[in-house]
Amino acid sequence: MNQKEIYLAGGCFWGVEEFFANIAGVTFTCAGYANGKSQKTTYQDIKNTGHSETVYIKYDSDKIKLDKLLDYYFLIIDPTLKNRQGNDIGSQYRTGIYYTDETDVDIIKDKISREQKKYSKAIVTEVQALANFCKAEEYHQQYLKKNPSGYCHVDMSLLDKINS
Repeated sequence: MNQKEIYLAGGCFWGVEEFFANIAGVTFTCAGYANGKSQKTTYQDIKNTGHSETVYIKYDSDKIKLDKLLDYYFLIIDPTLKNRQGNDIGSQYRTGIYYTDETDVDIIKDKISREQKKYSKAIVTEVQALANFCKAEEYHQQYLKKNPSGYCHVDMSLLDKINS
C-alpha cells in the first residue's frame, strides 16, 4: 500500500467525511479543523481561531490518485462561493485544499486550472500547506453514520455513480 494524505475543507465536514469514507482507495477519514491561528480549537471556538471544518483523508495512491480524489471533491462543492457551502455560512465553511506533500501542489493547481474553465466566476478555494490541524470532537466523527437523518449539503447519490 502506498499511503498518502490530503486535507479537504468543503463546508460542513459531516457530509465531506461521509462522502470520502465511501470512495474506493480511501483508507481513513477524520473530521477536524485546519489552517487557523492556533494549534488547538473546538467547535465552539473556530469562529475565533479562524480554522475551517476540514476532513483528513488517507488514501492508497496505488488504488486512487490525488487527481481523481480532487475530481470527486469538486463534484460536492461550489468552489466559487466564499465562506459558504449549502446552508452553512461563515469562514469555518470555506473550501480549501491543504497539503502536506509539496509534490501535490502542481497536481492541485492543475486541477483548479481545469476546473476554472467550468465557471464564469473565480474559484476561491484555498490551496495552502496544512497548518494547525486538530481532530474534531468525537461526536463529529462519522456523524452521518451515527445520525443518518442529520443535515448534509453533499449529494450522497453521487457515490452510486462513482462506485458503479
